[in-house]
Amino acid sequence: MTLHIRPARRGDAPLVMQLIRELGEYERLAHEIDATPELIEQALFGEEPRVFCDIAEWHGQAVGFALWFYNFSTFRGRHGIYLEDLFVRPEARGHGLGKALLANLAKRCVAENLARLEWSVLDWNQPSIDFYKAQGAETLDDWIKCRVTGEALWRLADQAR
Repeated sequence: MTLHIRPARRGDAPLVMQLIRELGEYERLAHEIDATPELIEQALFGEEPRVFCDIAEWHGQAVGFALWFYNFSTFRGRHGIYLEDLFVRPEARGHGLGKALLANLAKRCVAENLARLEWSVLDWNQPSIDFYKAQGAETLDDWIKCRVTGEALWRLADQAR
């Protein structure tokens, strides 16, 4: 097995953007993507990056990524990692690359004494749910994800004046 996981580096933004597009297609959410390579480059490599990315290479080809950031648990009093996206191209699945990306983040959590590693998964995506459970993840059915975006975000922000 020739698997290599490396941090994304300057110049990888077009690759990361392509993987994001492929993930969007897989998740049936491509219509929601308005990120650009320039925005991804700035987010990953700007003056104070707040998001990070690991690239999975299989036989010398980039075939997957994990995009993540630090969060914080008030109950635990420590930071954790929130995995925003994990994606491996279909043709590269079944070789342990997704597991390796996830394990790499778990290793970071342990090394940095972080409280947890967490993420969300679409409720219809049973193959991913099964994969995550096989890695020891538990689903949190008692939590509901909330999001404010677009016009609603603008209206809410307006109330802060």
